[in-house]
This record gives sequence, C-alpha cells and structure tokens, in this order.
Amino acid sequence: MRILIAWDDPREAELIALYLNTVENQAVSCLTAGEILARSALGSWDAVLLSLTFPKTADEGYALFLQLQDTLPGVPVVAGCRPTEMFDLPRFLTHGLRFYINRDGRGDFIFLVQSCLSSAVAATRAEEARKLAERLREEMDGVRRLQESIIPHGLRPPEGYRVAARYEPSHVTVVGDRPVVLAGGDYYDLFRPDESTLIVLIGDASGHGLKACMAIMAMHTLIRMFSGEKYRDTAAFVTEINQRLCENSIVQSGEGFITLFYAAINTVTHTMTWTSAGHPPALLHNQKTGEVTSVGAGSDGGLPLAISAGVEYTSSKLLLPAGSRVLIYSDGLTDAFPLNGDAHKAFGVGGVMEALRASAGQELDEALDHLFQTSNAFTGGNGRHDDTSVMLLERCST
Repeated sequence: MRILIAWDDPREAELIALYLNTVENQAVSCLTAGEILARSALGSWDAVLLSLTFPKTADEGYALFLQLQDTLPGVPVVAGCRPTEMFDLPRFLTHGLRFYINRDGRGDFIFLVQSCLSSAVAATRAEEARKLAERLREEMDGVRRLQESIIPHGLRPPEGYRVAARYEPSHVTVVGDRPVVLAGGDYYDLFRPDESTLIVLIGDASGHGLKACMAIMAMHTLIRMFSGEKYRDTAAFVTEINQRLCENSIVQSGEGFITLFYAAINTVTHTMTWTSAGHPPALLHNQKTGEVTSVGAGSDGGLPLAISAGVEYTSSKLLLPAGSRVLIYSDGLTDAFPLNGDAHKAFGVGGVMEALRASAGQELDEALDHLFQTSNAFTGGNGRHDDTSVMLLERCST
C-alpha cells in the first residue's frame, strides 16, 4: 500500500511511519496541511492516516479531511481519535468518514494501524466493486430493454393460422453474487405486408450486449423499410438485407454477424417460401402423421448476414399441410446443456423434435410451454446459456 500520514504528534508520526514502511508498504509522513495536499495530487495513494487534530485543532483536521475527499476520491481515510476528541468525531462521520482508530495514551494503537488500514482499503475496494457491478447491471438491463422493445407482442396471424412465440434471455452470468439477465441478439417478427402474405422470421446476432442489440435493431429497421411486393421474393430480399448490413458501420464494427431464417407464406395457396442465412432450419410437424421433419433437409442455408457483400441467397418452397405446425427458433434452444453435465450432449434438434411430438394436439401456448419446460428440465433447471427465441406457427385444419 501507498499511505499518506498526517499526524499531530511528530514522535508518534515517526514511529507509525517506521512501523508501516515495509517491503509491501510505502508510508510518507507530512508535517503540514499544505504538504499533504501537495503530495495527494502526486501519484496514486491507497489510504490516508489522519489524526483528528492535524495539524493542531479538530477544526483544521475537519477542513483538511473535506479537502482530501475532493483530491483523493475513493481513497479511504482512517482517522486517529483520542478519547477526549470523541465529541468531534460525529461531524467527520456524517460527512463521509467510515474508518477510525482509538488513540490510547500508551501508544499501543500503533500496532493496530497496519490492520486497520488494510481493512479500510479492502472494504473500500469491495464497495467500489459492488457499485461497479450494479452500474454494469443497470447498463445491461437498459440494453436488454432496448432489445426487447422491438420484439412484438400480441401477434395477430391471418384467418386460418395460429401463432405462439416466446423470447427468453440467458440467465447464467453472475455479477455481484446475483444472476444477470443478459442482453442478447435474438429477434423475431410476424407481420402482413399485404392481404395474402404472412412474413415470419427469426434473427440472431452473434454475441451479447450493446453490439448485438444494435446489430439486430439495424436489421429490424431495414426489414421494415421495404414495400409489400419485395417481401415475397425471399432470396432477393435477404440478399439485399445482407448488402445493406455489410454497409452499416454499426454492424460492421467488431466482426459480428447475424443469422436469419426468413419466410413468406402465401395464405391463399398455403405455400411457404423461405431463405436461410446461416440459421438453424425450421421444423415441420405434421400432426396427422406425427412426423417431424427438418425444413431444408438439415441445411443451414447460406452465409450469415453482414460477413460478405455480394452474396447471392437462394429460396425454397414448401406446401403447409392442413393441421401442420412450423417451428422456427434460435440456437439457444438446441444448444442448451446441463451446467454440470457433458457440454457435448446438448438438448439438440432431437430434443426439440421429441418435445414437438409429445405436444401434438395441445394448444399452441401449451405446446410452447412444454417445449421450454422440457428444455429447462434437460439443463437441470440451470437455464439456457444463450438467449432463445421460438415461434410456433400452425395452419389450422379447417
């Protein structure tokens, strides 16, 4: 530790400095208020040892204490107080003093100075760490709320379709001994650009925090800029979104990328056209046969967005049978694994398929609850380690 000493008894000051100056510590004793203020402005200090009556009176010591708080913010001050000076102590305490030591007449207190200073420094650093953790938590909460503001609520599909969707952030990082709800880069949307077209999509920006949030918000803004007809050609649409994201300075900072599953459903012919940019393939659940298949034969589609300009994406088509359900999701669902288990045995697509089969015939909200409950049970109740977005769309049987 580097310690400044301002003591009103020169003999005691010399003994304290001698006692404190070790291999681990550097203690400097000051004779005047001007000297300690000058030294406080030079270099960094870990603690100040101040007698209440330095240099001569309690009023002078109090004035110096207030000045030291301004010149050395965050540095603990340990005050030395004689029994006869206890009446002067309250005004120090009410203005920020947290640590003091009783000065006995025999000088035995000198042997306690080292431990008192060490305790003061440790307590101050712990408090600073707690405040920093709380500020970090508040910032993460602000970013998370910003991200969640673009996730729609009360989705309204056209007649003949039902939909249920859910977003859950990850809950695994701990700051200040409390779980932190991390801001992520997941985003889903459902809207109708015209009377016969239904758009469903899920995007997932890499990483967490403000960068991922801003990347997904940039994509959300771009998607909503286009006119009705452009939404139908999914390959051309995703190609143009990628081009614009590659030109976006926010998205391009930090080498991030975004995966996207984008589908346009013709609600008259019940044909779903989709394009994937590095996103997990959707799953089709035919409730009549019980069969669950991967839409796109397990292919992850093209390159994720915002990596390379000029990429040409392709589209595929599928007729949605009456009574069938389409599940689109982010990889937070399949990548869930037990916290203390084998990280290589994730919930996986197999776990999702099994949960879908088990929920056949249930209402959509119940089926979605079952999926999340099954995934959570697989992790042993520890929560998923990445934020998770899921949308379950059903073409009604009648």
